[in-house]
Amino acid sequence: MKEVVVLSGKGGTGKTSIVGSFASLAKNKVLADCDVDAADLHLLLRPETQEKNEFWSGQAATIDEDKCTQCGLCQELCRFNAIKDYKVDPISCEGCGFCSHICPADAITMKDNMSGHWFISKTRYGELVHARLGIAEENSGKLVALVRQKARELADKKKADYIISDGPPGIGCPVISSLSGADLALLVTEPTLSGIHDLERVYEVCRHFNVPALVCINKYDINESNANKIEDYCQQQGMGTVTRIPYDNAVTEAMIHGIPVVEYSHNGLSSKIAALWDKIVNKLGG
Repeated sequence: MKEVVVLSGKGGTGKTSIVGSFASLAKNKVLADCDVDAADLHLLLRPETQEKNEFWSGQAATIDEDKCTQCGLCQELCRFNAIKDYKVDPISCEGCGFCSHICPADAITMKDNMSGHWFISKTRYGELVHARLGIAEENSGKLVALVRQKARELADKKKADYIISDGPPGIGCPVISSLSGADLALLVTEPTLSGIHDLERVYEVCRHFNVPALVCINKYDINESNANKIEDYCQQQGMGTVTRIPYDNAVTEAMIHGIPVVEYSHNGLSSKIAALWDKIVNKLGG
């Protein structure tokens, strides 16, 4: 079983659209959406939920009104301003537990926090493991790790050949959690200055964790000069073959219809995405 994660370094590069097409092209796989802060792969794959589970992580302070003497010490010393009128704002509370230690009346306790949900769903392309973090909740790295763990368990049970993960944008904890231990990363970029900058950042993360990377320049023809700069950078870094995908309104039209573009249109764009998946399979030794 091989795991490939699709990353971008930034949002809006077309990463999820490509993962949706891979879902249609790949055989014997399990899908995972590791963008738990703003998951959107389910919008394209339209899954039917088979299993829903709570995700508990972190703690929040609670004040016992019967014990509280209203001395105001917790309110004065909370650096997050999470306590007002002797009540805790659960959104502002960071769960550090300091207030519970300094309360002279032992009126503050720390309670486990239900931070979101994770799901195992059925799609027309196979099983999808995905999650939704609660509003203003943190610990998305832990939830990503849980999504990957459940995807591996499901893939082992099904004897799947591949796990295809739609990774989060950026280079923070959720990206690290979705990348470490993967067999291959596909970095989807765009020919803009921010696209070039963020590609360099996410590639450094891949290199740090010794995960080989391939690069896809999406909408390369909106600025071929920048696309050439990206290719030059990839050659200097010794990265794998770069795939260029042109801008095409068919991608937007396919999203409106709620299907991957490789099913909606059978033009040159779809063949390039199919060729990209073949490259990934070959790179993984499939």
